[in-house]
Amino acid sequence: MSQTDLDAQLRISEIFFSLQGETRRIGLPTVFVRLTGCPLRCTYCDTSYAFSGGQGMSIADILEQVAGFAPRYVCVTGGEPLAQKHCLTLLTALCDAGYDVSLETSGALDIGGVDARVMRVLDIKTPASGEEAKNRWDNLPLLTQHDEIKFVLCGEDDYAWAKQVIAQHDLAAKCEVTFSPAHGSLDATQLAEWILRDRLPVRMQLQLHKILWPDEAGR
Repeated sequence: MSQTDLDAQLRISEIFFSLQGETRRIGLPTVFVRLTGCPLRCTYCDTSYAFSGGQGMSIADILEQVAGFAPRYVCVTGGEPLAQKHCLTLLTALCDAGYDVSLETSGALDIGGVDARVMRVLDIKTPASGEEAKNRWDNLPLLTQHDEIKFVLCGEDDYAWAKQVIAQHDLAAKCEVTFSPAHGSLDATQLAEWILRDRLPVRMQLQLHKILWPDEAGR
């Protein structure tokens, strides 16, 4: 990677070390690099503090700070990280540094340029999110078994909608699919019962960080 690439600037909301709270890497010690800014305004967003602010950092400085935690896993999240043009360079730099890298994206922006080594966790926005119209359906054919799809559900209507989307696009054949209840909007036990009733090929997950650190935003 060139010095010009390493000098590229991104606006960073925070970099921190915690346990991964979601995806198939749940529970694994992970460094989170949270980029500032997001073009979406989901009704259940729990990281609205990342919509603005943050500080400018070069990719070299980000790599140095990440290395200080000596992690195996790094998650680039937001906000919507792909809204910053140098996010793709950052993802490649992290992979080149030897980390297992994941990207958490809203699914509203093109994922085609993401380094193939990155695990792309793509969120499909449900009607109750208020951002259903932002779903970029052209992303779905780009997914592989290395990636994941996530639905955050606010109620039974969202569940029925997500069930239909899975069938329409044969999502379970593309990659792992997870269902999460929106915090404070849908009872987790109820969601579990619907999944069992319908024998859906999905993984249900709760946000581990919300259980361990309920008073810490974004953790």
